[in-house]
Amino acid sequence: MSARAREAREDEPGGIGRRAVLRGGLVVAGGVLLGGAAQTASAPAAAAAAEPSVHTRAAWAARPPTSPAQVIGQAPTYIVVHHTATANSTDYSLEHAFALSRSIQNFHMDGNGWADTGQQLTISRGGHVMEGRNSSLPAIRAGDHVIGAHVANYNDVAVGIENEGTYTSAEPTGALYGALVETCAWLCAAYGRPASAIIGHRDLNATACPGDVLYGMLPQLRQDVGAVLGAEYRRPLPASQRPPYPGVPEAGRVREFRHGPALGRRDSNAAVG
Repeated sequence: MSARAREAREDEPGGIGRRAVLRGGLVVAGGVLLGGAAQTASAPAAAAAAEPSVHTRAAWAARPPTSPAQVIGQAPTYIVVHHTATANSTDYSLEHAFALSRSIQNFHMDGNGWADTGQQLTISRGGHVMEGRNSSLPAIRAGDHVIGAHVANYNDVAVGIENEGTYTSAEPTGALYGALVETCAWLCAAYGRPASAIIGHRDLNATACPGDVLYGMLPQLRQDVGAVLGAEYRRPLPASQRPPYPGVPEAGRVREFRHGPALGRRDSNAAVG
């Protein structure tokens, strides 16, 4: 991504910009800002990854699930970045973000027949972060994993972040990207996972998700998250955990789905609920 493109994103209405987030809220001149107090490189990395402001299901008026989510006492292997494949809205308000979460839940429950929202977290184009599937927020805080429905055959080992918009040819807003950096850093620290665990939906399934542009930004995302967390989190994934489709899959397969499959035969029934 060019410097000009980054600067343009930072000037968008309603956006705080990646540079503003990293310099003003997370990383500054060799230290990390938390509540205005800089921490040195010797401070614990996990302390640098403060929990972002996550709006709970109660805040966005979620429907009750038809059955409770299954929580397993282990960390997920992957942090999966998605795009919603919906319109690139210019409404950056909190009200719009809440409406987005309700729309996703209605589609997943009424359209797909699932027990609840499929993904664990959602980020709007205004940079608002919302809890998705029920029990996701307390599970993350405890280092546990809620089994969702967002990446076929890997839901038992993947936590999903849906990013509002379609990023096949457009870039996400600066506000969304900044929130994504903060959210991924929090997840990596909460689960003890390296920044290399941050992957795209297309790394696991035949799909265009999260779009060519956002997928192309994942190396920078990993670098930015690693800058927040420190050297301990910059290690590569073990060979046994590397996703089956690293890089951009063949054109014929990646174009099969705009968003991609969310459930597969190897998923447990808990993924549906």
